[in-house]
Amino acid sequence: MKKFLTILSLCLLFFPLSACGEGDDRGRLENADPSKILVAYFSATGNTEKAAGYIAAATGGTLYEIVPEIPYTDADLNYSDSTTRATREQRDPNARPEISGSVEGMENYDVVFLGYPIWWGEAPKIIYTFLENYDFSGKTIVPFCTSGSSGIGDSATHLHPLTSGANWLNGKRFSSSPSQKDVESWIGGLRG
Repeated sequence: MKKFLTILSLCLLFFPLSACGEGDDRGRLENADPSKILVAYFSATGNTEKAAGYIAAATGGTLYEIVPEIPYTDADLNYSDSTTRATREQRDPNARPEISGSVEGMENYDVVFLGYPIWWGEAPKIIYTFLENYDFSGKTIVPFCTSGSSGIGDSATHLHPLTSGANWLNGKRFSSSPSQKDVESWIGGLRG
């Protein structure tokens, strides 16, 4: 498997990449250099983390976890309770949960794979915090998400206004239990 991932990473250096959205194929990543790829993700339960790890392995990119200053508890994520932290944040357009740490050398990355779970049909508000903390001008952003049932929908589109000058490619939704094979197939399909 390591040999396959190494070969795939080398192939990504020499072959153009294209976006692989849900039924759409707009945008291109030309000759992506693995040292200039960042795989940034937020994962409250480990599902998105798993997909991000597979993407980093397949692309040779640098993995970066978006860690909340105050971690989410199981009670915070209780979707059936309208008073939980996550529910309140998702309903508040101004909510911006604090992030612990930062990306070193963000200016050195050209491509950012951005991963998150779908919460109430949208990206969690911590993703908004992340995007507002950096300059994405000239960078290409490739969103991906994990969800038990919801698609990626307009979640990424709603993030576009936060990144002036960025080139957004269509995103990909993975199940709440993403497989390495599914992720590798998507990454393989990103080559033009």
